[in-house]
Amino acid sequence: MKKVKKAVIPAAGLGTRLLPATKAMAKEMLPIVDKPTIQYIVEEALASGIEEILIVTGKSKRPIEDHFDSNIELESNLESKGKKELLELVQETTGIKLYFVRQSYPKGLGDAVLQAKAFVGGEPFVVMLGDDIVKAKVPLTRQLIEGYEKTHASNIAVMEIPMEDTNKYGIIEPESKVADDLYNVRHFVEKPKPENAPSNLAIIGRYLLTPEIFDILENQKPGAGGEIQLTDAIDTLNQTQRVFAKKFEGTRYDVGNKLGYMTTSIEFGLEHPEIKDELKDYIIDLAHQLEGKTSSKKVVESKEK
Repeated sequence: MKKVKKAVIPAAGLGTRLLPATKAMAKEMLPIVDKPTIQYIVEEALASGIEEILIVTGKSKRPIEDHFDSNIELESNLESKGKKELLELVQETTGIKLYFVRQSYPKGLGDAVLQAKAFVGGEPFVVMLGDDIVKAKVPLTRQLIEGYEKTHASNIAVMEIPMEDTNKYGIIEPESKVADDLYNVRHFVEKPKPENAPSNLAIIGRYLLTPEIFDILENQKPGAGGEIQLTDAIDTLNQTQRVFAKKFEGTRYDVGNKLGYMTTSIEFGLEHPEIKDELKDYIIDLAHQLEGKTSSKKVVESKEK
């Protein structure tokens, strides 16, 4: 059995859900407190034992490459001023085995993954989407690798969602349970309407795939949204070799939309050693102000009646 040592991070999307901030800036570079979202993904990969990472980029994504490159002038400045902690933070992103390839046309997630064929070769690999930051005792990517080591097959991360949200995700039709957190899957369906959804188990942004997926992607026809859908290719793969769904353990943060991005920033800020106490005090004060406004509004409404 081949070791899982490569990861692919598709980062060529247009980021339309976060416009206008993403008009000229890669959504993956938007910070959660003081760290770009893509750095959390790279750190998860490294913590899971991944040795090489390919980032699939597109137009306006050059800042991603610059972020993970060394900045000699900045590092020299910090070192000369004795700012050791800041220097260490800056150097966290250097020395990683990172590679980049550009997706020339935005044809969908499946096409973005296909750009990694030469990089992956004949090995199993992980796809990590930048919209999903996951906190877990065991990194989610590591959970999938452990699943692969047991099943010798592809493993896809899933979570339960409200039934009314199935049209936003790829959804699995479970066939049977292999374990408490592992499912045999009958079908994978991309963004079904709630009335047509086979379950409320949604695919989230982590996939461990065998290299046979590339032959399927090369012949995959456009699906939902007129794009090459990775979910459709996985469903085809599942017809010839087992693809398991892993119900992950941990907390998932969707930073690909405005509300998710804001709530994630607040939660991470409440854990950040530099600002957590002041941020907590601010939130408490803000809550009291909002309660006061609500009470005042009720008094006014009562008088009007």
